Order: sequence, then structure tokens, then C-alpha cells
Amino acid sequence: MDFDFSDDQEQLREAVRKWVDKAYTFERRRAIEQAGGFDRTAWNELAELGLCGLYVGEEDGGMGMGPVEGMVVMEELGRGIVLEPLAQALMAGAVLTGYADDATKAHWLPQVCSGEALIVLAYQERGQRYRLDASACTAKAAGEAYHLSGAKSVVPVGDHADAFLVPAMLEGSLALFLVERSAKGVQTRGYGTQDGGRAAELQLQDAPATLLTRHGLTALEHAVDIGIAAVCAQAVGAMDKSLAATAEYMNTRKQFGATLSSFQALRHRAADMKMQVELGRSMSYYASLKLNAPAAERRAAMARAKYQLGQSMRFVGQQAVQLHGGIGVTNEYMISHYFKALTQMEISYGDSLHQLGEVSARMQDTAGVFA
Repeated sequence: MDFDFSDDQEQLREAVRKWVDKAYTFERRRAIEQAGGFDRTAWNELAELGLCGLYVGEEDGGMGMGPVEGMVVMEELGRGIVLEPLAQALMAGAVLTGYADDATKAHWLPQVCSGEALIVLAYQERGQRYRLDASACTAKAAGEAYHLSGAKSVVPVGDHADAFLVPAMLEGSLALFLVERSAKGVQTRGYGTQDGGRAAELQLQDAPATLLTRHGLTALEHAVDIGIAAVCAQAVGAMDKSLAATAEYMNTRKQFGATLSSFQALRHRAADMKMQVELGRSMSYYASLKLNAPAAERRAAMARAKYQLGQSMRFVGQQAVQLHGGIGVTNEYMISHYFKALTQMEISYGDSLHQLGEVSARMQDTAGVFA
């Protein structure tokens, strides 16, 4: 199998890398974090690169690209631990394209591609942990209109978003709706997240909504799988940068008159970090290549990939801090920010323990020597 990237994919990677290196410096990221964790100007810059419309067809104003291009982009954004949630635009573009009616697509997709409309997935609820098949949020039909009531938690940049993709129970089954933040009955409470980003609590009280699909679980699983593949790629970029920064530090920091890189035990730890980065990279490739597979195969692949990435993220982040010593935990030095970002990525869309359970549940027919 050919794992080489095409010329177009390499050009896309180079364009995003240049933007991260020149326009999204660590100093700018620190300023965005201190200002609240989200910058609309930076978001518009991503849109100007065409990244918000990556998964949207050209007929709707997008770039018409696929999962591999998405992986390339998210990996480069991960190198700069970019706070603006591009993965949400990828999810919104894919969900609207695949499940919304023509009128809804015509209204929202061009705005998603241009960056004018930031649409985020609001699916987490208190007490549900990582379950996707249940929701305490309810929808009522009134003629052709729908109204939602309920609460969602840890909604990415929820107090800055223009609209939400919201799963809710409709007549006994899960459906997926679009709710505008400006609509009556919608309240948000924003706060900073551990990685320096931003999230919000979302409260819906008889809020008007647009029905996207009655097959809500199918659409929600699809959206979450896109998010898993995106965070896996983002983690690879962050781990790559963490390893590079650690290697540079070990080659310059001296202890007992010798550089840290001259101590064999520390070299072995750095080699173990490299191994975990490459394990994570291979599973990120696997996840992206399985995004267009049938649902059962895709879901199993995402659980496997996220589990391995979770193990790699935790190991690389912790070792990077340990090998830096005391400076590794200071807020002024970048490695502590990469550690926090990797820690938060590990629990996003299901932590490692949850994903291990998902892998196990999908092996019941084939696992065991007596099967």
C-alpha cells in the first residue's frame, strides 16, 4: 500500500505549517489564552486558507477534500496546539452535507466554508459520560416546527458559536437538530478549559430548532468519529513538537558538565517517546483511512485508534515534562502547554478506558481461544 502523500496534500501541509509557524506563534497563543481561549480573527484566517470548508463540496463553496487532507491539516494545527476548534467545522460540514435537506444546506454550508458561521457539536451531558445513544434533552414537534429543552456541557467555544448541532430525543428516538445561539430560549455560560481553550454550558428552554435528521444516532456517531480522527491527527502533531522540543533541550542542557543527551538512560527514554509517537502516527493514519468505511467498521477503527493515541499522548506528555525537569511545569515554557493539551485530547470523545471498553465490546464474536 502506498502511504506517500500526493503533491496537493504536501502543498496543503506546507501552507498550514507556514501559517502556524509565522502567524500562530506561541506568544500569540498565550495572548489568546489570556483573552479567553478563542480568537475570531484567527478563526477567520483559517477560513481564508479554505480549511473550514475542507469537507464541503465545491458546489457549496468548499474544497471538496477528504479524510487524508483533514488529517494533514489537523496534524499541522496540533504542532502549534491551535486553540480555534477547526475540527468542529469539519464535523459541521460533513453532517450538514450528509444529513440536512437542500434548503438547510444552501443556507448554512456557504457560511461554514467562509468562516462566517461557527457551528459546533453540543452532545455531552452531565451523567451520560461518553454515551451517544441516550439524551436527557427532549424535542417537541409543533406542526413543522421543533422546540428543544435540556442542557449540554463542555460545548467547544459555545458562547462564541453561531449555531449548535444538538442531539435530542424525539418521539422515543434520537434525532439531530440545529439550534442558533441567537434563538429565544438559548443561554450559554462560557469558561476556560485546562488546555487554554474555551467551552460553555448550554441551556435550552423551548428553543426553536431545525430538524436535520431523525437518524440522530447515525449522524452523531459519524460526527464523533470525525472528531476522533481529527484529535488523533492533532495529537500526532503535538507529540512531534513535544519530542522535538525535548530533544533540543537535552542537547543543550548540561548536568554534571555533560549534556543530558549524553546519559544513556535519558536517551532510552527519548527513544521510547519516539516509538510512541510513531505508534500514534500509524493509528492516526488508520483512523483517517477508515472514516469512509461502513459504520460498524469505522466505529471499531476509531476506538482502536483513540485507545492507542491515548496511551501515546499520556506517555509522551509525561516524559517530556519529566525530561525537562522543573522548567517543564512552568506556565512560561511551552512544554507545559503541550502537556496540558495532550492530557485534554486524551479524554476528548472518550478517554482511554472508555475506548478500551469499546474495543472489547466489538471483539466479543472473535476474541478468546475458545471462540
